[in-house]
Amino acid sequence: MSGSSASWSAPGTRTIDGDVYVSPRHLASTTAVGDPGLDPLRNLGWELHHDDLGNAYLNAPDRRVRLGYLPEGEDDGLWRINAYKDPFGLPLWGVCFNDSAPTEFVTAFTTALAAAYERGPDRYLARPVSGSKDRDPFLAIDPLVNRGWLFDCPRGGVFAVQSPDGLAALEYTTGDLVAEIELTTRDARWQLWAGTSLSRPFWYATFSTDTPVALLKAVTESVCDPAPLPRWRESTYSYVEDLAQLTPILPPRPPGPTPLDVQRLASRRPAALPTTSVPRWSTTSRLALPSPRH
Repeated sequence: MSGSSASWSAPGTRTIDGDVYVSPRHLASTTAVGDPGLDPLRNLGWELHHDDLGNAYLNAPDRRVRLGYLPEGEDDGLWRINAYKDPFGLPLWGVCFNDSAPTEFVTAFTTALAAAYERGPDRYLARPVSGSKDRDPFLAIDPLVNRGWLFDCPRGGVFAVQSPDGLAALEYTTGDLVAEIELTTRDARWQLWAGTSLSRPFWYATFSTDTPVALLKAVTESVCDPAPLPRWRESTYSYVEDLAQLTPILPPRPPGPTPLDVQRLASRRPAALPTTSVPRWSTTSRLALPSPRH
């Protein structure tokens, strides 16, 4: 699953895959590497299988959560995660990240899912409850609003919060929705996207009605994090060049000598000769007079 990419690193530093930082991060695209999104669940011992096309599938030990990483899928849904109350029934909730969604946002979701799974079904199957202290669906909006995202009403039956630059939004559709449509199309309860047009977004992610709030909130926290994301400039889309701020990633300078290094260096140098043992001479020195003969 790992993509081939170069990277630089120095002793004691973290490897950075990329030569530019992209800011704001919602204008970054996928890294085209699946491992970071899969690892939080694989680390719990979830079963990993592949098909003949190169798609990967993860299954929770209790078969109540399934993840598909589908680079050769039938549509642009690269990541599909479904959870089940009954392993043989319909999904209770479903999430989809398309093939251009920044991988870090997927990883935020799977990391939160791994934590919820370890705590049991009452966490990873926790339906949102309006007015609840920790399960109100609109708690997922708080990280965005706290970072300056603005409320909007783009069309009837939909309200949204929009990024300050107007290039990303989290939309919430009101009213009754058909579960099957939510799981198989972009017409889901929540839609997170970036771009200049909803019909042709740079990337998108959808979350069905019963997606646990904590999982959605993990994604919104990652989306509005002010830290930029590293990317390879040659693989960035044209819109990134035009709309985002790209800052070159420079290798770190070698660390300066520590006081201990200076002390060790000084101990290795030969001792300086006393100044009295070194003859001094200059053009202004006067010749020594001969001593008087007796």
